[in-house]
Amino acid sequence: MQDALLHIYWLPMALAFGAALYAVVAVVATCISTTRVAARERRSAPTPVSVLKPLCGAEPRLFENLATFCEQTHPCFEVICGVSRTDDPAIAVVHRLQATYPHCRISLVVDPRIHGTNLKVSNLINLAQWARHDVFVLADSDIAVERDYLERVCAPLADPCAGIVTCLYRAKGIAGFWSRVGAQFINEWFVPSVRIAHAFGSTRFGFGATLALRRATLERLGGFERLSNTLADDFWLAEHVRELDLTTVLSPVVVETDVTESTLAALWDRETRWLRTIRSVNRAGFAFLFVTITLPWIVCGAWLAFALHGAPVHAAVPVALVAAAVTGVGARVILHAMMSGERGMFRRDLALMPVRDALLFAQWMAGSFGSTVVWRGVRMPVEDTDGPAAVFRHEPVKAFEVSDGR
Repeated sequence: MQDALLHIYWLPMALAFGAALYAVVAVVATCISTTRVAARERRSAPTPVSVLKPLCGAEPRLFENLATFCEQTHPCFEVICGVSRTDDPAIAVVHRLQATYPHCRISLVVDPRIHGTNLKVSNLINLAQWARHDVFVLADSDIAVERDYLERVCAPLADPCAGIVTCLYRAKGIAGFWSRVGAQFINEWFVPSVRIAHAFGSTRFGFGATLALRRATLERLGGFERLSNTLADDFWLAEHVRELDLTTVLSPVVVETDVTESTLAALWDRETRWLRTIRSVNRAGFAFLFVTITLPWIVCGAWLAFALHGAPVHAAVPVALVAAAVTGVGARVILHAMMSGERGMFRRDLALMPVRDALLFAQWMAGSFGSTVVWRGVRMPVEDTDGPAAVFRHEPVKAFEVSDGR
């Protein structure tokens, strides 16, 4: 066993060191982003905003999440909610919202027209024609925000060089064990990965949690219609804006999202879809994601240190491996503490870290294969299609309802 290790020990050793270094950098990048970035934030005179909310079904906490968009301190905004079916349960939620916030302009659009394979984008196309204002804010239905959210995320658009604003999100598991594991996927893997990329100068991202842009910018890139057959519509919207030589701004605002998957199967499907989506937009980056799954490689390094005990290698090798393991595990625990929002969450979910990383490694392997994903019950190709699929092509029909509840 030792003889075999002597020939290849450098490979698991490199992975262990790389994983430990990544964990440390993740902690540093998170510290920097939560201190210095917020200090540089600037405000400008608010401009009128249209918030577009594509809905599908009565998701858990839908009313509570939508309500946060109706309690904004922004002086002039509207919220436009849209569904594609007259029997969608979200309609009742929007009617309740209109009754609860009569002072807020909340419109409901029920429009069955489908414009491509991406049903969310079809919804956005139908919503955009009813928007009154020249600044659009898109946010997924499971997002909750603070009262000054609109003022802060739209402020960078005062700079004519800024094309689109996006922001990160903090997850909360609200459906038991597996939803808590899913929250760690976002909080302790996805968010730190973005922080690191941003710290090294990358702005090649765009998140459905928030996308703010001017109407004129959207029209220049071809409108939402350009995304009608695209899986990663949030990423590609930002990418098309960058093609106009406009910048992407990562706002210091961090919104909140709910993880509602209560079973391993549901969580597997969702996260594997995310990973395949990452693969579709950045194959090289996806190929090296295994380094960011830190605990398996750190544990491998610790095992290697003991396996090489007494072998004819430099005495510093086992010591360095143990030091890397201790440093890496310590950094992961610190990151977990930093991303644990509620009191008691640190201790409760500490033991989930190895489960999370082992599952993520298996999902990364699964995400390396497959050409389709299932999103809201619809199977979609991972790669973009050349045009609208025939099954989604319909003759234009009049919207069933456009109502502001008044």
